[in-house]
This record gives sequence, C-alpha cells and structure tokens, in this order.
Amino acid sequence: MAKTEMNALVLGTAAPSIDPRLNAYRADLAAERLRGKVKAPRFVAGKVKQVARAAVALRSRPVPAAGLATEALFGERLVVYDEAQGWAWCQLERDGYVGYLPADALTSEAMVPTHRVSSLGTFLYPTADIKSAPLMHLSITAPLAVAERVDRFSRLVTGGFVITRHTIEADRYARDYVDIAERFIGTPYLWGGRTRVGIDCSGLLQVSHEAAGLKCPRDSDMQEKAIGAEVLIPKTLDGLQRGDLVFWRGHVGIMSDGVMLLHANAHHMAVVVEPLAEAVARIAKSGGQITAIRRPAALSA
Repeated sequence: MAKTEMNALVLGTAAPSIDPRLNAYRADLAAERLRGKVKAPRFVAGKVKQVARAAVALRSRPVPAAGLATEALFGERLVVYDEAQGWAWCQLERDGYVGYLPADALTSEAMVPTHRVSSLGTFLYPTADIKSAPLMHLSITAPLAVAERVDRFSRLVTGGFVITRHTIEADRYARDYVDIAERFIGTPYLWGGRTRVGIDCSGLLQVSHEAAGLKCPRDSDMQEKAIGAEVLIPKTLDGLQRGDLVFWRGHVGIMSDGVMLLHANAHHMAVVVEPLAEAVARIAKSGGQITAIRRPAALSA
C-alpha cells in the first residue's frame, strides 16, 4: 500500500522532498520542527497525547468518509497540532504518520509504557475476572503501562485488567518477525488496517517488524527504500530466503521460505500463503512487475 494522495486544502507549501505523510504541514499551520523547511503562517510545537480507544482510524482528511490511511492503537503516543470540529490533526510517534482522528479518542494523560500486547489480541477487563464484560479489544503491539500484577492479570495505570500471559515487557521482542506475520493468516484484508480484525500488506509487515523490535515505516514505498539490502534474483526466482521482502508498486509480501509468499492482498481479501510464482503471474496479468526484493539484516532486533 502506497498512499500519497492528500486533499489540496490540507497542504501547505514545501519542497518536493518533504513527504506530507510524514511531515505535519497545512496551508494554515505547520509543526515547529518544520520551520525553515516549509512555508506556513503559523508554527506550533504541539501537545503529546495518547490513544484511549482500542484502534482508531487515522484519515488524510477530517471527514468520516475519507479513506483509512492507517490505525492508531490503544496506548500509542502522538503529537496533536490542532483540534477543530471534533477532529485532532496529529502525528503518530510510532512511525511519524500524519493525519486526522477523532479528538475524543485521545487522552492528555500520556503514560510511559512498561509492556505491550504480545498475543494477536486480548481484552481489557474492568475487573480481574474473565467473566466480566470486556471494556475493549486490544491488538498486538499495543503499548501498556502496567501498575501491578494481580494473579493472572495485570492492572493498567490507566485502569482495567489484561491477561498477563498476553503481554510482554517493553524491552523484549519476538525472535522472528515472520513468525508474527504467519499468525495473521486468514485475517481479512483491510486497506489501512493494522489488527487481526483487518490488515493490509504494509500493515502486516510493519506490525510484525514492530513485534520483533525492528523499525518499519508504514507504506510499502517507504518500506522498499528503508528496509534491508537489495537482492538480485534471476528470473527463476531461485535463491530467496525466509524473511525476504518482495515488492511491487503499491504492494509487498514476505517470503516464509524460498518458495512461498505470505501477504495480505485484495485478490484473496485475506492474509494468505501461496507460491511466489503464482502471485507473480497473477499480478503480472494486471501489469504489475516486481520492483525490488529486499533482505532485512535480521529477523528480530
């Protein structure tokens, strides 16, 4: 997924190298750190806030009908530069993505995370009782500030309880990002999604990298430029390894071994594993060719 379209009303004036997805600037306002890089009548430092809902849609425009650019998860920190008509214009701390989300989904009581969700998903309960009605669903990699452990549960500083075995300390990571990506097999495809409820190709790569302690941008064009080293592969596609990344324009897949490709895609409308050769042939029918194959330096931090 490569998303570069933005409504003209929300863009200020900047050099072509300033990516609006990763730099907060509009015709009327820009982040203080962009002073001297963009032209705007006003620059602001912004306020740090935290997501208080399970998963919140970040959109390129402040309207509910605007496409889903990405998702911000419970506990994620961000910088808010402006609030108007119920929308917060902000930048995610996780990957620098800029967009709009509902202002009432945020809290000013930003906590420093001690843990994060390590299972594909878990629930936040009002009491330390699995029979109590859950407050919300929490997704893998969602940051948590744990106050104490109570039997099987961890009580959060912000309130509520999660199953302790579904969490991991903030400085510990999965040993293999491909293992994490494989857990998502069967998950529905959702443009902009980052959870087991729905996920897209670059979201799958980003979430699995984060769980393994690896930095990863949000969109596939960014990922193609930032991750690993280029691999020169013959037309036979021999020589690929587990963890290699195969890029097309606007799409990315993960090699689970030397033959099979793991990816979230709109053909199957799900995360699937299929022979790379079959995916290459199918995508080529619509004019898509492999643009790059990249090999990450490691499968985990």
